[in-house]
Parts: sequence; structure tokens; C-alpha cells
Amino acid sequence: MNSQPSAGTHLHGQVALVTGGGRGIGQMIAQTLASAGFKVAVLARSADQLSETVSLIQKAGGRSHAFPADVADPDAVSRAIKGIERLLGPVGLLVNNAGVLDKLGPFAESDPTDWWRVMEVNVRGPMLLSRAVLPGMIARRQGRIVNIISGAAANAFTYFSAYVTSKTALARFSEVLAAEVQPHGVFIFPIEPGTVRTTMSEYSLNSEEGQKWIPWFRRIFDEGLNVPPERAAQRVLSLATGKYDALSGRILPMADDLDVLLANLQEVSEKNLYSLRLARLGPESPSSSVRLIRSEGERSRGPR
Repeated sequence: MNSQPSAGTHLHGQVALVTGGGRGIGQMIAQTLASAGFKVAVLARSADQLSETVSLIQKAGGRSHAFPADVADPDAVSRAIKGIERLLGPVGLLVNNAGVLDKLGPFAESDPTDWWRVMEVNVRGPMLLSRAVLPGMIARRQGRIVNIISGAAANAFTYFSAYVTSKTALARFSEVLAAEVQPHGVFIFPIEPGTVRTTMSEYSLNSEEGQKWIPWFRRIFDEGLNVPPERAAQRVLSLATGKYDALSGRILPMADDLDVLLANLQEVSEKNLYSLRLARLGPESPSSSVRLIRSEGERSRGPR
């Protein structure tokens, strides 16, 4: 069961930026946000794919503009943000969806340059985009960032180490950022979209490397466990409404109902559920006391 968004009129005219918006999940997110009244900027390296997304949105009566750019290029990101603010207005919702997958296979046989490129796109990109929009969000005391992570963030899946490492880093970055900016009225959501049929998953399914190193991946599709991109898009829209801001910083799998999490927020908070954490044996350790001191200090400090 999944929560359905109730997008109110307060979303109409707000500006959303969706990276990787030229195809797949990103394109569906962009279309869904536009249909709810957002002015949508789509950003990716492929201008032709972005043009298709913009055309689909405009034909449906929405407003959208394309901004071809490499998310890992600081100058390109800066130019894109300035262009978005000039044409559409300040970004109120950032969806860091752009991502790449490394060549499947053992890490010992990987190309270090290719491996690091995954980190550049999947971690540096969201960092640069977040850094670009956060000052304005904090000043307005309003804004939301959705980071598309993966179930790989909490699992040591073998043979695509760069992707797993990058998504784990993005999940932790989201947690840290959420704690920093929540006092300023800004909320961060790392979400798992589930396994969606995309160009990336097609490579994992059909490439020689995929069939050799992760043959189990095909069973997800054979058994109907994959998720349509519309569900991820609806999840983003739900989070954009503000109804679930109390879940900021929690890792939100597609299979979990947001309303159930909200109803059980006290337990989620007390047990630190839906987070990256270290479970350990034995009594409380000095590190546990340090965490408690830090948490109390952060609560008392509040916004500056």
C-alpha cells in the first residue's frame, strides 16, 4: 500500500528542478510535478532527451524548460541555476535523480577513472546542486530536496561497487543535511524508487557483464517485483506537498506507506528506524554517549 499525494493549490507556480530529467524515472517525475502545477526545469547532459520531456509537458499544458548540463561540473551547475532563477524563479523543490552505473564486475578489475566518474555524478552532482539551491531555501525558510538513492545504499551488493558506494554516500549525506537544515524550514528526503525498468536496468539485465556477474537481477522482473516509474513520481509529489516533512532525513523505501510511518513517528524516532546505523552487541559504548551528547547539543543550539 502506498500513500497517494493530495497536491493542493499551494504547489501551483512553484519551481522544481529535476536532474536526469530526459528519460526514465526523471522524465516521469518531471511530468508528474508539472501536472500538479509546478514550473519544471529539467537538467541532463543530453539536450535531445530534455527536449522530449519539455515537449511532453508543454503538450499537456504545463510549463517546462531544459537546461543541458553535466551535474558534476560546478560551472555548468552554477550557470543552470542562474538560468532557472531568471526564467522560472527560485527553486523550491530539487530532485537529484541523475545517476550512472559503473561497468559491472569485480572491483579489482575495474577502471579507476570509470569508477570515480560514478562518484562524480552520483555524489558530487547532488552535492553541487544542493549547495547551489540551499542558501536561497534557507533564506526563504522553505524548500525540499529529494535524493534518489537505492536499496543498494544499505546492502553490500557485489560487482557494482562504485554504484553501491555512491548511493550509500548519498543516503548518509541526506541524513546529515536533513539534520542541519530542518531548523531553517528545509527538508531532505532520500528515497528508494524500487527496481524500475530503465536504461540502467536494461544494461544490468542484458549486457554480457550483467548476465555474468548479477544473473539474479533478472528474477526481479521475471517475478514481477519491479516497480513502474509512476510510483516513484507519485512518491516525490507526495513529499512535495509538505504533509510528510516530519520524515525528513529518513530513508524511504517504495514499499513503505508514508502515512503508516507518520502515524508511528515516535517509534521511528526513538528506535532511529529508516536510517543508516551501526547495530552492535554489548552494553552502551563511549560512542553511544558521544552521540547522545551531540544530539542534546544540536537540539539546544537550534537555528542560528
